[in-house]
Amino acid sequence: MAITNWLVGCSMVCSLATAFVTSAARAEPIGGVRQSEGLSAPVFGRIPDALDPSLPVVANGLNETVIGVPEDDIALETTVFKPDGAGPFPMIVFNHGKLPGNAHAQPRNRPIALAREFVRHGYVVVVPNRRGFAGSGGDYTGHGCNVEANGFGQARDVAATVAYMSQQPYVDKTHIVVAGTSHGGLTTMAYGARDAIAAPGVRGLINFSGGLRQDECAGWQKNLVSAFGAYGEHVRLPSLWLYGDNDSVWQGDLSAQMYSAFVAHGAHADMLDFGSYKSDAHRLVGDRDGVQVWWPRVKAFLAQIGMPTSVQYQVAEPRAPQASGYANLDAVQSVPFVDENGRAGYRNFLNQYSSRAFAVSDSGAWSWAEGGDDPMSVAIAGCQKQSADPCRLYAVDDAVVWKGAGVETQTASR
Repeated sequence: MAITNWLVGCSMVCSLATAFVTSAARAEPIGGVRQSEGLSAPVFGRIPDALDPSLPVVANGLNETVIGVPEDDIALETTVFKPDGAGPFPMIVFNHGKLPGNAHAQPRNRPIALAREFVRHGYVVVVPNRRGFAGSGGDYTGHGCNVEANGFGQARDVAATVAYMSQQPYVDKTHIVVAGTSHGGLTTMAYGARDAIAAPGVRGLINFSGGLRQDECAGWQKNLVSAFGAYGEHVRLPSLWLYGDNDSVWQGDLSAQMYSAFVAHGAHADMLDFGSYKSDAHRLVGDRDGVQVWWPRVKAFLAQIGMPTSVQYQVAEPRAPQASGYANLDAVQSVPFVDENGRAGYRNFLNQYSSRAFAVSDSGAWSWAEGGDDPMSVAIAGCQKQSADPCRLYAVDDAVVWKGAGVETQTASR
């Protein structure tokens, strides 16, 4: 399973391909929609003040490239983020989750918040879309209700990625970590159980809320626990597990059952229960706000397995415009141009977590976004899809940034 990383609301049209949803002009405000692809780079960027100004700067785009990793008769559409320079750099291979429906319709995975943090620490970040997902060749094979076989099947693509990338001159093949979220977390542990033996440079595994939910399968929870138990019999690499209390996918003590089954046969793993995170702990790794939750524990784990942990680069992060003083944040009637539907949308925006943005245009289009890596860019893009006039930010986080009609404020241009 994969889960919402972004929440969005808009006035007219949002397309699923870019993680928005269709709505009539006078429909109720929309929320809870996954913004899974995001934009190529933040509209707003800043270098965190606490970093050493003498460190080299990596541009907002994180040197993102898309390559084809060969795997048998197909190519895996793979996103690579990396620091500047020739390397060699330590590498993290990050495995994505699975959305319901056709796997080919799932957007190319781009975990920008995670990538930024690892590039900041000098890592190459490699994100393969597995067989049948997004632009990768072949078809997804689910193996019915056999979770164990599903994980092993998915892990073959991880093994192909590790092997291919280890041959690249900018990768330090002696310092590799493999991680994943949701279905990608399950895939990561399956990789450790069988294929990792062929890659001596892989030093550890990181499981962010891993598993595979199959509501159509009777006893799917038991199947899932059994799969982790089977993997645990063979994994010899250390692993870090991170799960939250308010995870909408793994409810009750299911994550504890998975962990207990995994370590029952001597597998070395540490479980971190990070408590509740926003509305859903399953969002953690896709959310820029989540970095402050997972990075300290991941950093400690990396140090334990001999991976680098020092900051090597300055990397720009999204930055909000300054508060304008145009109106109080909760002054709904002050939002310009929008109709009553737009004001209802703004009230919905006010109920979101503080990493949020609301955008409007002179023609009355509007959109809000919350969470993910850069809600400002997502809000502007959602609004712009409905308007021929430029969309501008009205409010970001807990402040109104609108400067008034006819006054230039931040738009989608950089």
